[in-house]
Amino acid sequence: MKRLALLCLLLLLAAPAHALRCGTRVVADGDRDFAVRERCGEPFYVDQFASVSVRGANGPLETQIEDVYDVWYYNFGPRRLMVRLLFLNGRLEHEETLGYGVNTLGDSCNLDGLTAGTSAGEIVAYCGEPAGRRNQRRANVRRDNFGNERYTPVRVEEWTYDLGSSRLLRVLTLQNGRLQSVDTEGR
Repeated sequence: MKRLALLCLLLLLAAPAHALRCGTRVVADGDRDFAVRERCGEPFYVDQFASVSVRGANGPLETQIEDVYDVWYYNFGPRRLMVRLLFLNGRLEHEETLGYGVNTLGDSCNLDGLTAGTSAGEIVAYCGEPAGRRNQRRANVRRDNFGNERYTPVRVEEWTYDLGSSRLLRVLTLQNGRLQSVDTEGR
């Protein structure tokens, strides 16, 4: 009976199976960004964007609230999956596992083999930083009938990779941090 009670207590205290473990430390939804950095170290790639909510639009008092999103990517080596962490206003909102990590950033590049939906962090892990970037920002606006609006960014980026003077350039189009297409372009 004591063993059963002890087992039940241990199960209650155990971290969820989906929680990120950095060494012996656990990271879970709701943790602050500085605590995650303390437990897991610096991410190898960081992305940031914001959205704005407007309350009372077209009324006598309008309130605008900005939400800041930080996306951190961790690479734990080729035998473990990479991790993408999404923070909302400094608190961990969502964890996503990605493909297997790499020994060295940029040492596993196959741009033509990337599939739509591949995250920006995975591309940087496999291929390194692009030679050039171009950003275009747009926003989708949702309005209700009560004077509320939500501006959600649509980030469109073009990343250019130069694979050497004897090869064509590769231009990657990303939308909201996810690969949309890979195009070939002359020099």
